[in-house]
Amino acid sequence: MNQQIILITGASSGFGALAARALAHAGHTVYASMRETAGRNAAQVAAAADYASEHGVDLRTLELDVASQPSADAAIARIVEQHGRLDVLVHNAGHMAFGPAEAFTPEQFAQLFDSNVLGAQRVNRAALPQLRKQRRGLLLWVSSSSVRGGTPPYLAPYFAAKAAMDSLAISYAAELARWGIETSILVPGAFTSGTNHFAHAGAPADQARLAEYDAAPTAGFGEEILHKLASTVPEDADVASVAEAIVEIVARPYGRRPFRVHVDPASDGAEVVNAVGDRIRAEFLRRVGLGDLLAPRIDAGH
Repeated sequence: MNQQIILITGASSGFGALAARALAHAGHTVYASMRETAGRNAAQVAAAADYASEHGVDLRTLELDVASQPSADAAIARIVEQHGRLDVLVHNAGHMAFGPAEAFTPEQFAQLFDSNVLGAQRVNRAALPQLRKQRRGLLLWVSSSSVRGGTPPYLAPYFAAKAAMDSLAISYAAELARWGIETSILVPGAFTSGTNHFAHAGAPADQARLAEYDAAPTAGFGEEILHKLASTVPEDADVASVAEAIVEIVARPYGRRPFRVHVDPASDGAEVVNAVGDRIRAEFLRRVGLGDLLAPRIDAGH
């Protein structure tokens, strides 16, 4: 496998940290980016350095706050300065929130969209000029089965933001194809253990509305949802399978990577619905004479 220069956003923990280590083991140069590398994530930076030294892999950390365009610009500039290129950008940064939708303020919804959607847009605006200059590259988006699969209650802000991000990825795929830039969308299902997604989920700011939902007829509803959601996940479900899927996507030959890959141990139905949606998208593009947008244009020099 050719060594790739890879940037992962939101790689301080969870899928991002696991993917960074797995990709480094596969022989790539991996930048595990996160915010506050000298502050609250200093321990994660040290852990990554120790891991790289212990295993002899090229795993590096990088300051990148997806909420800041200057931070994204500086991170990309540093990578390009050191390597002259960027091969793979993994959009993984995001945040979860749990609670009744009504109890979240509009500002909280905006914060979720900022981290899950606008953050990706900032990083794209920083990275895409380089990828378009190369006429080659891969955008790998970490979506969610909640976009089109089972959607349990009390996760509305997160689900809405992930759906927006998935839609953005689809549009970018067509717009970047003639520039030689490839798109893959990874769709993890619910993993209720092995990450801190649920433990670190945001809570509603409107405590008065939350208290109303904590009374009848929805008293104890949150605990019921989490219990029943966890019951759908097999005991042998391993979050490492998400990282392995990312490694496999990157390893596929350029121009032949899958548009969408599902890693969903709970089998919540997203794969079925996405198969229909992606097929209709492909058929429509072919019908209007834009079928070439379904794959990256490969220059003769590559």
